Amino acid sequence: MSDRSENDSAQAVSGGRVQAIQAVRGVKDVLPDESPAWQRLERICRDFFARYGFGEVRVPVFEVTQLFARSIGEATDIVEKEMYTFEDRNGQMLSLRPEGTAGVIRAYIQSGLQRESLTRLYYLGPMFRHERPQAGRLRQFHQIGAEALGSESPALDAEVLVLTADLFDSLGLLDGLSLEINSIGCPACRPRYTAALKGFLAGVAEHLCENCGRRKETNPLRVLDCKVESCRTHTTAAPEIIDHLCEGCSAHFSQVRTHLSAAGVAYAVNPRMVRGLDYYTRTAFEWTSSDLGAQSTVAAGGRYDRLVERLGGQSKPGIGFALGVERLLLLMDETREDPPHLFCALVGDEAEVAMVPVLRQVRNAGIRVDRAFEGSLKSQMKRAGKSGAAFCLIVGGDELARGQAILRDMAKRDQREIPLAGLADAVCEIVKAADA
Repeated sequence: MSDRSENDSAQAVSGGRVQAIQAVRGVKDVLPDESPAWQRLERICRDFFARYGFGEVRVPVFEVTQLFARSIGEATDIVEKEMYTFEDRNGQMLSLRPEGTAGVIRAYIQSGLQRESLTRLYYLGPMFRHERPQAGRLRQFHQIGAEALGSESPALDAEVLVLTADLFDSLGLLDGLSLEINSIGCPACRPRYTAALKGFLAGVAEHLCENCGRRKETNPLRVLDCKVESCRTHTTAAPEIIDHLCEGCSAHFSQVRTHLSAAGVAYAVNPRMVRGLDYYTRTAFEWTSSDLGAQSTVAAGGRYDRLVERLGGQSKPGIGFALGVERLLLLMDETREDPPHLFCALVGDEAEVAMVPVLRQVRNAGIRVDRAFEGSLKSQMKRAGKSGAAFCLIVGGDELARGQAILRDMAKRDQREIPLAGLADAVCEIVKAADA
């Protein structure tokens, strides 16, 4: 055993006891009482994506580092400071995905999907960023996102935003959320705006935070998104990109707004809103909540008409968004796991064996069944009450001798005897009738 292994073993034992290993800071277990809310959110998202013609894509959780450097931008905080990057045994630099779009676009190009005229994809899963953990911001966090590729029509931008609005409405959250939109231009008009912004920032450089002092040259749009109060105060009079749009971008943004108004989706134009990823062009948007403190954004996205080409594919426009699962769950009504339909209290080895085929048949009929594997009848009945089950099936030696099982209605506190012959069918009929 190496010295390191011996030291690790020694540190793992304290006072004769093996110390429990804790989860890494900034990650979180999702336990059974929380899982139903996750499942409900995922189920509703899948349903809405299907309605709008999106198909699911599942991409790896790690990619070559260059994919993110090329897509997100080497000068962004994500690439410079936040990615989990490592060298594999072949000397290749890999990174855990900090966001979902880059991997989806890589798969879109590699699989040949780019040959289709319009492709709609959605994904869900964990992302990774080394940030300071806080409510709604973890180092392993989860996103559900969608990408629509192949059209630069403003109607597509609006349809994606309508999808998000209807999704949030279905979750009961729409009234508490606000949609902000902006256009951040294109390669034709953004350089003029960037020059104007740099000129303005040079005049307030002494008031900017350290990060923005660097960003004003490398990524000046990000200064407008800074949350530091001195930066926000001294950039209030900064030029607005919406006043520097070219004719094409201005017309595109106007049409997006027209479509949103026609759909009845409320929004506000926020000229200061920019996205933290370099690949965005034209439409950018965020859904925010006032109930989440500093981490107010629950979903965000925008158009990226040059990203596919930037990653080595054909020139294909696209638009997408991602929503933060943990942040949405903070806003959603708590959803607990559905209780079992039936709790089974068995006493004695003979009853255990006799009920094996019965419980299998009942479960295969769609009935949720819980049970204990040890304990007296009294303790099992106590557990049945705590489980929330509507019925409790009781079988012991006495019941086997009589050829009868006892089915107890836990709410009414009455019970009946049911013949063991045909027990599974009888139990299923009673439980399903009560659950109808």
